[in-house]
Amino acid sequence: MVIIDSHLVPELNSRVRFVDYAIGIFPQLMSKNSVKKAIKREELYVNDVLATQGYWVKCNDNIDLVDPGHRSPKPYDFEIPIIYEDDHLVVVNKPSGLIVSGNKFETLENALVGKIELSTQPDAWKWPKPVHRLDAATSGLIMFSKNAFTHTALAKLFEHKKIEKTYVALLKGKVDESVKIEEPINDQQAISDLRVIKVIHSLRNDFISLVEFKPQTGRTHQLRIHSKHIGHPIVGDKLYGEIGNTLLKKGMFLCAIGLKFIHPVFKKEMNISMDMPYKFKALLEREVRRWNKYNSTT
Repeated sequence: MVIIDSHLVPELNSRVRFVDYAIGIFPQLMSKNSVKKAIKREELYVNDVLATQGYWVKCNDNIDLVDPGHRSPKPYDFEIPIIYEDDHLVVVNKPSGLIVSGNKFETLENALVGKIELSTQPDAWKWPKPVHRLDAATSGLIMFSKNAFTHTALAKLFEHKKIEKTYVALLKGKVDESVKIEEPINDQQAISDLRVIKVIHSLRNDFISLVEFKPQTGRTHQLRIHSKHIGHPIVGDKLYGEIGNTLLKKGMFLCAIGLKFIHPVFKKEMNISMDMPYKFKALLEREVRRWNKYNSTT
């Protein structure tokens, strides 16, 4: 068993159960459901004892997030593009529709088993572990750690907002200007910077906007919710979008294309990026062709 991260409970103003208190104390536990799953997987300890959902948290309790070391993922035969790799971490391009990890067999974590060079460090994982998450419907860059030290260091960078993430998205309608979106999600602060890259005509949607997002916080479904909030849902978003939205069956048009951070071991700036997916360019070009063809015949 390897301790990934620890948390010392400060003075509390009111009584709280562990399952509620643990939400957000580690980057891996951003929802009540994730806390419950971590407890079930025996990944959470309080004062060296396995955590339970109903435990009443007390001041100075020591909470440990651990790797129990007894899970053995089955390799999933699915090719995943590797964007960057060293002895401590790896960044891959997750396809849309694939979940990062969980109880299912068809996960990104399982797909990387046997395909990544293991770390040579003393605290090396037996397989790479995800440091953060992307929605199943979102594609793009996601980072995995290869050892316990790197995992903890990267998790703290995420926690303190020291990792800059860049996304591209296609939004329904015409986004007139770049804007900072500050709309709380589940009563928590949520901030996204939006920059307009291009706006094209669309026969079905009137306009489609290609935008860049830089989230300043990391709430669940943040960019999807913020896009809907400004009246321009992401094309292909089945949860927050609109029925009949362009190319709904082609997946959601949201992709993480950039990660910028200081390497926890090499101490140098990492600026890892990839091109916008082909399906984004194909949709934009198709909509321009259709618009021009329609207007040339009317």
